[in-house]
Amino acid sequence: MALILIVDDDAAMRDALGEAARDLGHEVALAASGAQALDLLAARAVDAALLDLRMPGMDGIEVLRRIRALPEPPPVAVLTAHATADNTIEAMRLGAFDHLTKPIGREALARVLTGMLAARTAPLAPRQAPEADALIGSSEAMRAVQRAIGMLTDSQATVLISGETGTGKELVARAIHAHGQRGGQPFVPVNCAAIPAELLESELFGHVRGAFTGAVAERMGAFRDAGQGTLFLDEIGDMDLAMQAKILRALQERVVTPVGGKPVAVDVRVIAATHRDLQQRVREGAFREDLFYRLHVVPIHLPALRERLADIVPLAEYFLARAGGAKQLAPQAAARLLGHDWPGNVRELKNAMERAAVLARGGVVNAADFDFIGQTTPASGQTIDWPDEDLPSATARLEEMLIRRALAKSANNRAEAARLLGIHRQLLYTKMRRYGLDASEERTQGVGEADVPADRAE
Repeated sequence: MALILIVDDDAAMRDALGEAARDLGHEVALAASGAQALDLLAARAVDAALLDLRMPGMDGIEVLRRIRALPEPPPVAVLTAHATADNTIEAMRLGAFDHLTKPIGREALARVLTGMLAARTAPLAPRQAPEADALIGSSEAMRAVQRAIGMLTDSQATVLISGETGTGKELVARAIHAHGQRGGQPFVPVNCAAIPAELLESELFGHVRGAFTGAVAERMGAFRDAGQGTLFLDEIGDMDLAMQAKILRALQERVVTPVGGKPVAVDVRVIAATHRDLQQRVREGAFREDLFYRLHVVPIHLPALRERLADIVPLAEYFLARAGGAKQLAPQAAARLLGHDWPGNVRELKNAMERAAVLARGGVVNAADFDFIGQTTPASGQTIDWPDEDLPSATARLEEMLIRRALAKSANNRAEAARLLGIHRQLLYTKMRRYGLDASEERTQGVGEADVPADRAE
């Protein structure tokens, strides 16, 4: 039996979590505020804590910071009904064991409590991290990326980011750099596919004056330009084998040799990215196996936009706000966006929103403003042509279409569809019954779901 501290200003959620923890065989201590939780921790030792992020007065991030500063802090899992990239990354950076979205299923609660009790963590010295660009998205796929970024802040490990073109690999690399110990140092990106092979060595390692025709001055090269910061090698899967061997040596020995010069020691963190399947490239003999494993220390995969349906509209609204000021996205326009497959991913969506902001007249972006993109859903192949209607009706149609598309993409696997939508599985069943879809699969009660108001649960 372990003592679990549950901190939440919502009495129904607090009691539901407490009951579930007791059912799992644990003793429970309840706190309705951050201050009350810290007072309780001063009086007795707890084995693990579940901490709400959004509370009046002292918020969960500040409570987490103070808990982690204790001489023997318990492991803490933070909870929120409104996950964002910033609070996920910050919570993981401060040493949270995990970052969970309410409502929490009993299996998930049991899993996180078991993990926390098995891995008591040591205190982390809180430190300030500079701001990174926002990574918009609350789908489970993106939250996994955000958690990974937070957990990498105290690591110097090499990171390999994979994902289709346009998914935001450089954005993730910049976030890892900005939140890490080298955040105050340079971030130097190099697109390995955009530089001719005969020039890439000089671009990366530099050259001395007179090393070749045209070398009229010494060049430091990207490895040394990055200093003690981060070198981002984008599209490393397109690098030729000869250059791969030199990169491997630089990573292993932390030494680079300028063209025509002598070896120079470097102290730089390397983050690499590729849209290619490097393991397949290794099998084909086009990529060195030893370099693959040297890069693949910490892999992060960025999902395609069509695999994170729950993030399309929030991303669109974010790009629209940046491009078009106060313009709003009409429900029919949102449906048009959800019906497109986005082969260019986030980059294509950003460009589409900038174009629509220019084309739209008035304060609303309508479906017709996206006539330049595809209009059919892969699930049905039917063109979306909804008439003008009131907002609740349009929103309901949009939600039903999104659920149907997620079910089609997941071959009717409810758990996978819920993951694509970024919602709890039981909430998916509720919405399926609302729209007359088949939700006959046995339900699993989520902790606190029945007692939590809909606006908090969703």
